[in-house]
Amino acid sequence: MFDIYTIIFLALAVFIFLRLRSVLNQRTPGSIKTLSPEGAIAPTGTWSLGTRARDFVFVAGMRGIDPKTNALVAGDEARIRQAFLNMKLIAESEGATLRDAVRIVVYVTDMARFRPLVNKVQEELWGQGPYPPRTIVEVHRLNQDDIFEVEGTFYAPVKK
Repeated sequence: MFDIYTIIFLALAVFIFLRLRSVLNQRTPGSIKTLSPEGAIAPTGTWSLGTRARDFVFVAGMRGIDPKTNALVAGDEARIRQAFLNMKLIAESEGATLRDAVRIVVYVTDMARFRPLVNKVQEELWGQGPYPPRTIVEVHRLNQDDIFEVEGTFYAPVKK
């Protein structure tokens, strides 16, 4: 009636179907939460400040914008610090700390000039290591001709 290859194919198809259904059912409506905590900056376009997806918090690129005025902070070091603090606020709104960062990505417009400031501010905010994995990239231009942007991923298990 059925040869061995047909039986194997059907068994594999059923297995794949059941596995896919299981994976798709894990993402229930509302399993991704958009973040916009009080005291945070206002998004300047069609993007969210961050999202929670299960045990992870993803923070969008933050720049050195003062949340009270929505204007860029004056001074290179102060602007870099403010960007990190903006990222920290979003993470903390979901119970994460800077120590819960599993990865950060930094964008600067001048590597030689701003990398030492990034290191200084990061050391100030994290204290002694260990530090999270970090990628730092020099880019030609950032929004509003800014000098720095940082995004982060944080581990923050959902409280049950």
